[in-house]
Amino acid sequence: MAAVAPQTPIDASTPVDLTTIPISPEGANRDENKKPTPSGEDEQITVFHDKDNFNVKHPLMHKWTLWFTKPPSGKGDNWNDLLKEVITFNSVEEFWGVYNNIAPVSELALKSDYHLFKENVRPEWEDPQNKHGGKWSYQFKEKRNVPIDDLWLHVMLSAIGETLEDEDDGELMGVVVNVRKGFYRIGVWTRTIGKSIPGGGDGDVAGGKGRSPEKGKEVLMNIGRKFKEVLKVPTTEAVEFSGHTDSAHSGSTRAKAKFTV
Repeated sequence: MAAVAPQTPIDASTPVDLTTIPISPEGANRDENKKPTPSGEDEQITVFHDKDNFNVKHPLMHKWTLWFTKPPSGKGDNWNDLLKEVITFNSVEEFWGVYNNIAPVSELALKSDYHLFKENVRPEWEDPQNKHGGKWSYQFKEKRNVPIDDLWLHVMLSAIGETLEDEDDGELMGVVVNVRKGFYRIGVWTRTIGKSIPGGGDGDVAGGKGRSPEKGKEVLMNIGRKFKEVLKVPTTEAVEFSGHTDSAHSGSTRAKAKFTV
């Protein structure tokens, strides 16, 4: 699927209740994706023609769910209390409806996270679709000089536009941005660590079944290179891949890298 082109965002300085976001225009003929024009002819109006009065939606290959991790209160909050499911969408127009009405990353409180994952995949190591996987990640330490909002937007667009992996890879689970005191970190989660998942999966698209370790590594390295290009990371800097199991055992998201690009 082709990349989803950025739309000029409206002012999102005052986020609204996400349940009120109009993901389809009022009065649109949703069944036929058309509405009559004054001349009596049917006309297709996309969000790129009119961001408020469009009547055509462009479907994505997968449904995606946005999650948000709010900062801990310091009173023993557990992960499930902090992680909130925001909204699920499956079209370009719905994505922009959400994006244009939430706080940009640069305005989030410390220890906040956004997670954009395929529907029915929780952004947790323990999720059955994540537990054998890992992630590519990069930390931006010079926060003042980092265009984090643009970087995060383009990572999300690359994910929902299916351009971070080849068509039959089936590796990409989701993308994450973390806001911390000394850095921003953006990550891409994958289904595997380059090895077939024990017990199978349905062909290569689920669990890498039938892939050789060499092919599995090649698929992951390709994702890493594309991710690095989207982030515009200098060639002298490394983007690292680590497994979720290693991260869990180390008690940190900064487990020893398995691969770098």
